[in-house]
Amino acid sequence: MDYALLLDNLTNPALLFFVLGVFAVRLKSDLEIPPNSSKFISLYLLFSIGFKGGQELAHSPFTMEIIWSVLFGLVVACVIPFYTFFILKRKLSIDDSGAIAAAYGSVSAVTFVTATSFLEIQNLTFSGHMVAVMALMEAPAIVIGVILIRIYTKKQNDAPRLRSVIKHSFTNGSVLLILGSLVIGFLANDQQALGIKPFTTDLFKGFLAIFLLDMGIVSGKKLQDFVKSGGFSTVFAILIPLVNGCFVAVASGLITDDVGNRFIFSVLAASASYIAVPAAMKMAAPKANPGIYFPMALAITFPFNITLGLPIYLSVIHAS
Repeated sequence: MDYALLLDNLTNPALLFFVLGVFAVRLKSDLEIPPNSSKFISLYLLFSIGFKGGQELAHSPFTMEIIWSVLFGLVVACVIPFYTFFILKRKLSIDDSGAIAAAYGSVSAVTFVTATSFLEIQNLTFSGHMVAVMALMEAPAIVIGVILIRIYTKKQNDAPRLRSVIKHSFTNGSVLLILGSLVIGFLANDQQALGIKPFTTDLFKGFLAIFLLDMGIVSGKKLQDFVKSGGFSTVFAILIPLVNGCFVAVASGLITDDVGNRFIFSVLAASASYIAVPAAMKMAAPKANPGIYFPMALAITFPFNITLGLPIYLSVIHAS
């Protein structure tokens, strides 16, 4: 592993703001980001990534790599929740196993955003179609998690309604915004895009830093409660993302030679959803304990990925 790359990532201002948020909680500070401001910043980040991805896609020729990338992403999003469910089922309840499997099969838009910033620091780029791949990977894992819960739930009357969950997955605000921004960015010409470039590009890193500060505060509050749940969940929340990310970092070489695209694939495979999945599971699997799957994704996997995971996955790609 490239330790210079790791050190460079650990001194990234955006990451340090995340650490500041965690410390603020540990110090019992009253530092906080107003909920409305936090929601606005998250919407801005998704809008900016989607719009810039659409612009890049508009300037890229349509190739078979795009089709294979979408298919590869969908396969990854289906395989991860399937195999992790059976690992989790040995220790946890069916509902908790399905919810956690869905979270780790789905993707984290914030981890994706942080990964794009990491790539920029390394002077690497990724293709615009990877934004669409990210958005399309969010829903399948949720559907599979619900299906597995249905199959292994003895009382069918207690099983979640699949149709409503599928609809909710595809109309989720984050998915809709990033896909909509992708389409708008694709349709906008260069002169139109230039008019909002100061907003979509120049402000991005500053907003990301503030958002990660908020994520650090939220993670710090959830971490203490999660520690009480036991060691299995903690090991799973670190080991499974690491395995998924490293495996996909190598396997993605069958789809593309582009380092940036392979890195995005590995980060998506390693990330865990703590926005879309909790919202869906609240309706689909009300018996699942959000005190387990939410802090697993946010307080353990997310910090691991943005501190150690990103440089590890990039090192694996360079070595393969």
